[in-house]
Amino acid sequence: MQLSRDALVRAYRQMKVIREFEERLHLEIQTGEIAGFTHLYCGQEAVAVGVCEHLTIADKIVSTHRGHGHCLAKGCDVTGMMMEIWGSREGLCKGKGGSMHIADADLGMLGANGIVGAGAPIAVGAALSAKLDGAGRIAVAFSGDGACNQGTTFEAMNLAVVTRAPCVFVFENNHYSEHTGPDYAVGTQLDIASRAEAFGMKVWRADGTDFFAVYDTMREVLDHARAGNGPAAVEFDTERFFGHFEGDPQRYRGPGELDRIRETRDCLKRFREQVVAGKLLEPADLDAIDSEVMHLIDQAADAARGADRPLPEDVFTDVYISY
Repeated sequence: MQLSRDALVRAYRQMKVIREFEERLHLEIQTGEIAGFTHLYCGQEAVAVGVCEHLTIADKIVSTHRGHGHCLAKGCDVTGMMMEIWGSREGLCKGKGGSMHIADADLGMLGANGIVGAGAPIAVGAALSAKLDGAGRIAVAFSGDGACNQGTTFEAMNLAVVTRAPCVFVFENNHYSEHTGPDYAVGTQLDIASRAEAFGMKVWRADGTDFFAVYDTMREVLDHARAGNGPAAVEFDTERFFGHFEGDPQRYRGPGELDRIRETRDCLKRFREQVVAGKLLEPADLDAIDSEVMHLIDQAADAARGADRPLPEDVFTDVYISY
């Protein structure tokens, strides 16, 4: 599908924002100013953006512990997210969510989740709500290859098929469930999509390091789901550039593996090559976006560093919802 120039610029900017947001966190975490575990999304940007560019605010997504990219791709505020990760009461969730539990319900981002596989049932619930109102909305459950082994994910897929809920299960296979490869931990070896297919839904597979492959595939998947055909699943083969968590020594990586994937499977590098070769954008256009994004990230980090921290009495607020 041919994208307009504006759409290409937006897609590249979204991927670049995610990349530089995560690269900045990688540096800032080493200062000790950011508390708690952080799981970075670098390398997988084409999936988050290629999926979310098709979604409206009314569509819902549920993320994972590696959720910054999904949040940003769905439109969450960059500075608000940075403040949240820094633990500020000015953050998106007032400093109570942190890295693994960022949410913005107003944008359809129902939350990242620190429990592997816990997002799928939530997404099915959102999809059932969408089915009942008949407005054509859908819900997306992002999962990694590790989540494909969780009972919650199995039950969610089965329930979605039985109820014909418009839920799309997006599996980002980055080849490592924490430290274990799917060739060892997944009975279907490297193929995760076939598990979803066994429940009775239609599945797709695509290269998650190619934005255009992700974008075109998701258009087909979402057309299928929005047309009332029930749930669907898609598996994107991708890579993560950092460890499972910040501080992970990554001894499970092979010699030269990180250098190889950064050189040959970088989705931003691939995007630049494709649009320049196709004369869709000029290198100067992309360089200008790079500069703009770096300025944005610098501003966000500075704002987060100086933002107010929660007060002791804040522990009693936002505990229960009032209906």
